[in-house]
Amino acid sequence: MAKYKKKRARQLRHDKFRDATMGYVDRAAHRLEGKGRKILYGIGAVAVLGLIVWGVMAWMSNRNEKASQTLGRAMKVIQTPIASAAFPGQEGPTYRSEKERAQKAVEEFQKVAASYGGKTGEFARYFAATNQLLIDPGKATPELEALSKSGTPEIATLSKFALAQAREGEHKYEEAAAMYKELVALNSPILAPETVNLRLALVYEKIPDKKQEAIDLLFKMVETARKAKDKDGKPAPESASIQKAAEELEKLDPARFAQLPPPPLPEDFRVQ
Repeated sequence: MAKYKKKRARQLRHDKFRDATMGYVDRAAHRLEGKGRKILYGIGAVAVLGLIVWGVMAWMSNRNEKASQTLGRAMKVIQTPIASAAFPGQEGPTYRSEKERAQKAVEEFQKVAASYGGKTGEFARYFAATNQLLIDPGKATPELEALSKSGTPEIATLSKFALAQAREGEHKYEEAAAMYKELVALNSPILAPETVNLRLALVYEKIPDKKQEAIDLLFKMVETARKAKDKDGKPAPESASIQKAAEELEKLDPARFAQLPPPPLPEDFRVQ
């Protein structure tokens, strides 16, 4: 029983991490879709914000105090608002652009990586690399490639996800698709399958002769989600990834879209 409780606690921490991280990624991808290569790189960096939540809740509390504080200070940089001047109530610095903030974040995380080894150092390297994507992808991708082979599962998985997005942004769609497929097969608890499958479907659209695979994948994603039930047996709410998948399917194949079951009603409209 004690072993079961410990295992369940770890699973819950992973769920919190995945929900926080992929919630950010889902919303960012939904807002920024189609706005270009540099914006796509930014989606990978958004995962860093989710890691702040998970790190504070489930990981940093287990590290030595000095390492946690140092990494925490670096993390605050990527939470700092973008503004030309400080606004009322704002304490500390602001940054005039995403690139300026990313550059400062890279510097701070590199300092942490130089001072600490182990997981602290690897997390710092990951944060530095994802922010470096916004500044100089040529420097960031070799680091992400190295980190994707890390013995720390969270680092390896997230690094490969960021690397796949970078390949997508570079229009290397075959490479990106291969990485997304690996991540789907991995079925990691820290990446929502629907988020990775959506990216895979969107890449398939851009590859000659893969349009039908994109349609089939989008249909399966939405159909499965709309048939899903929550723990109380009620229809599960659709995530941003599923909503985007439905929109994309309707655009690609209206007839196939029409075959989907209807979306779940909002809670307020359900019959009690």
